[in-house]
Amino acid sequence: MYLTLKTIHVAFATLTFLGFLLRGFWMLGASQLLQRPLTRIVPHIVDTLFLASGIALIVELDVAVMKNGWMIAKLIGLIAYIVFGSIALRRGRSQAQRNIAFAAAILSFTYIVGVALHKTPSSWLAV
Repeated sequence: MYLTLKTIHVAFATLTFLGFLLRGFWMLGASQLLQRPLTRIVPHIVDTLFLASGIALIVELDVAVMKNGWMIAKLIGLIAYIVFGSIALRRGRSQAQRNIAFAAAILSFTYIVGVALHKTPSSWLAV
């Protein structure tokens, strides 16, 4: 069961990130594709399944979230990714603010992946 959940989680993490990158590049190019209904609905479905699979993994592994520094780091990174992503794609008041938030969201997601792979808040620095 663990391997199946992990595979599903990694697949949705990949879809979430690729979808964010695509929408981010559309934002940089001021594309009207960002306003299409599917562009606005599908990411919410993918993100919900990504989050649900993460919660299922926590339950399956019986992880004490608040006692694992790396898990807390992933949660903080996820919150940062959501906030920066929201600023980049919707809430940014200027193009410069959106660009900076887009880069920060990419860095946040990269940090989360490093934490997940290395099981430490040091992320990629643990190598």
